[in-house]
Amino acid sequence: MRKKRRAGASRGRPHRRWLRRILAVLLVIAVIPLLLTPIYRLPFVHPLSTLMLADLVTLNGYERQWTPLEEIGPAVVHSVMMSEDGQFCFHYGLDLGELRAVMDDFFSGGKPRGASTIPMQTVKNLFLWPGRSFLRKALEAPLAVYFDAIVPKQRIMEIYLNIAEWGPGIYGVEAASQHYFGKPTKSLSARQAALLAVTLPNPHARNPARPSQGLNRLASVIEGRARRSGAYIQCLQ
Repeated sequence: MRKKRRAGASRGRPHRRWLRRILAVLLVIAVIPLLLTPIYRLPFVHPLSTLMLADLVTLNGYERQWTPLEEIGPAVVHSVMMSEDGQFCFHYGLDLGELRAVMDDFFSGGKPRGASTIPMQTVKNLFLWPGRSFLRKALEAPLAVYFDAIVPKQRIMEIYLNIAEWGPGIYGVEAASQHYFGKPTKSLSARQAALLAVTLPNPHARNPARPSQGLNRLASVIEGRARRSGAYIQCLQ
């Protein structure tokens, strides 16, 4: 009986070791954002996204021109906000109204849609991995609330616009503007700014320099919203 118990105990030990390793990895994933977020408040710190780090590790390289928020063309800033997160100035990391609408659609059998805010997308780009999974979303939501509580809105927008992916190896709105239109963001027209904004949800399939009819229609909507943004952008002024 003793030998059987020992054999059973030895078989259980590898499982416990793997469980401890998994818990250690999850702890690191939780601790790194907590430590880095206060550092990312500092204006002279230029964070890298996990995709950018992956490009460096695989020796692919990338294009990125870090640009302070005040030097980015306002048409682009307003277009991105109205395209990605119109309530950016009014929520605390999560858009609860949009989340409720998504849940209602889900339970009523409607077509699934995203409810990511700019803080959620920022922490995903900084600390997590691409793709869709419940685990990533479960980590993303509390990180977004924490990030929004620690980092000012203007700085969140600055970081997001400088780490968002706009195509293979193209990160940040300034590099995207130069790549697609051959000029800085301050020289973009309202339509070009809107085209850059509506490219973000699917930068590998959308080309703002050669937009499809559908992309042009989306850009028209966002261009109008950006023109009428008014109080929606008050936290960036």
